[in-house]
Amino acid sequence: MTATLTLITGADKGIGFETAMALAKLGQHVLLGSRHQDQGQQAVDKIRQAGYDAELVILDVTKQSDIDRAKATIDEKYGYLDVLINNAGIALDNHENAETLSTNVIRTEFDVNFFGTVSMIQAFIPLLKKSKSAKIINVSSNMGSLGLASDPNSRFYNVSSLGYQSSKAAVNFATITFAKELKDTHITVNSVNPGWTATSFGGRDVSQPVPQGMQSVHQGAQQIIKLASDPANELNGTFTENEGTLPW
Repeated sequence: MTATLTLITGADKGIGFETAMALAKLGQHVLLGSRHQDQGQQAVDKIRQAGYDAELVILDVTKQSDIDRAKATIDEKYGYLDVLINNAGIALDNHENAETLSTNVIRTEFDVNFFGTVSMIQAFIPLLKKSKSAKIINVSSNMGSLGLASDPNSRFYNVSSLGYQSSKAAVNFATITFAKELKDTHITVNSVNPGWTATSFGGRDVSQPVPQGMQSVHQGAQQIIKLASDPANELNGTFTENEGTLPW
């Protein structure tokens, strides 16, 4: 039986690496996407040293040439892809007020979080269509929920992070659009919120104590792992987290 072939962007650290290791342990063959040769190879080596399958794919989702090269390499070597996890993301706002936040910062966030995700999906749909049961999992955020951001009773009501929040709201819209467009195929498309997780994401100093309420990387990856390893693959066009469904 051929192992499930899974490509994860931004997988050399944090939630991406935790997901890669967990799926490799479950028997999937992980294509570990990383912008950096050394850092990516170290991550792959950790998985291999643990006794599981992984290989490095140099991939910057803001560079179409990287995406095209990765697609061509995977197509030539395998001819298909089972799971695409769009995990690569950045947060640069530092909660600056929207009235002063540089639009250059916002554009940079959209380049990675939204355009990078859409470019990856568009590029890999042909290979996903060659799988018997394929999945696209977009790593989004509860901070991108319009429902939570507009609810006075939500803890996100007073959060201001225009670039990051709007880019993740756009990712959610991409999820809805692709899920509808692909509903008559065997490809499902879903958004997942990892939650507030103890990684270096957003510039957090990981040498500092973990703030109260911040979850472990293991916890943050669980819903992604659950969807990526679900043999039924019936969920489509959803926005979920460990605790259940989130409002768009």
